[in-house]
Amino acid sequence: MLRAHGHEVTQYCMRNESIDSMSRLDLASRTIWSRPAFHELRQLFRAHRPQIAHFHNTLPLISPAGYYAARAENVRVVQTLHNFRLLCANALLFRNGEVCEDCLGKSIPWPGIVHKCYRNSRAASTAITTMLTTHRVLGTWRKAVHVYVALSEFSRRKLVEGGLPADRIVVKPNFVYPDPGPGAGTGGHAVFVGRLSAEKGVGTLLDAWRHLGGSVPLKIIGDGPMSAMVQEAAANDASIEWLGTLPLEAVFKLIGEAAFLVLPSQCYENFPRVITEAFAKGTPVIVPKLGSMAGLVDDNRTGLHFTPGDHADLAAKVHRLVAEPSQLPPMRQAARQEFNDHFTADANHKMLMTIYERALCGRPKVECGALAPGIGPLPPH
Repeated sequence: MLRAHGHEVTQYCMRNESIDSMSRLDLASRTIWSRPAFHELRQLFRAHRPQIAHFHNTLPLISPAGYYAARAENVRVVQTLHNFRLLCANALLFRNGEVCEDCLGKSIPWPGIVHKCYRNSRAASTAITTMLTTHRVLGTWRKAVHVYVALSEFSRRKLVEGGLPADRIVVKPNFVYPDPGPGAGTGGHAVFVGRLSAEKGVGTLLDAWRHLGGSVPLKIIGDGPMSAMVQEAAANDASIEWLGTLPLEAVFKLIGEAAFLVLPSQCYENFPRVITEAFAKGTPVIVPKLGSMAGLVDDNRTGLHFTPGDHADLAAKVHRLVAEPSQLPPMRQAARQEFNDHFTADANHKMLMTIYERALCGRPKVECGALAPGIGPLPPH
């Protein structure tokens, strides 16, 4: 998107696959302060002289050292928060099948160590917790980052509750590009797209379909630790079809043909991309009244809300849309309009430029609006 608008972009990436070959001590050390990332990024900043360093996922291999590399070279820092890692060791605010806020607001988030919340390892959880505590004490979250980007208003509120500076957090959602175009919604089925795991509400979904007694066709797209359970449900219920992992084009086609999409997550979710993908196809979405999902889906306009974790209420909402199909055309129109208004690449670019200008405002001798297309942002991933 940035290159398409004339910005010069250099990327810096590290792959988490290398974690498996690292010793526990080395991984713990790099989680708190990655010397390799600091030196490599500083050299990169010197070579390219960017105005903005836009960070995405920095943990564990880049670490907050990346911010200080930018600071040393007078590069402004923007950090997009794709999850709740700065508040929670497992990044989900979810444990044992339930929302968990035990560490929220704690100066030392020790419950994450007790419950082995990161990679089910006490040692790895200790490393993450030590990093969070160390950089809180150092003031990194306030001093080293000029603008944080939350993906939803709900996420912003949680980040503020967790201690991040409210005056530095802005909201910018993700977007869908290229635009797949609206679907017809004439397939007569519901669709689920996502990881087949407990936090995604797969158990609630399957229980709801048992409650419906085979009356509504459901196509399930995805894979994960609950695949065997989904496979068994599909074998025992002719209304359920498990399609596994599919190419994106095929996923969009099935979403566009669906009467509605079901997203029954039991965790807060930061910004479920599948909601905006459904809106791009003009497909309404049924979500729990929970976390960012309730804010993204307007109840009775772009979809429906149900009580979180309540399979009977989910089944009732599904039955309502099937029994009253006249509700679907206006919902489809509203969903597509929501995409056009908020989730296109052009709309997102405008929001991103405003964020970059805000980050630049604090730099001496640089005025707001001074982001030059030819001297673009640098987004390490």
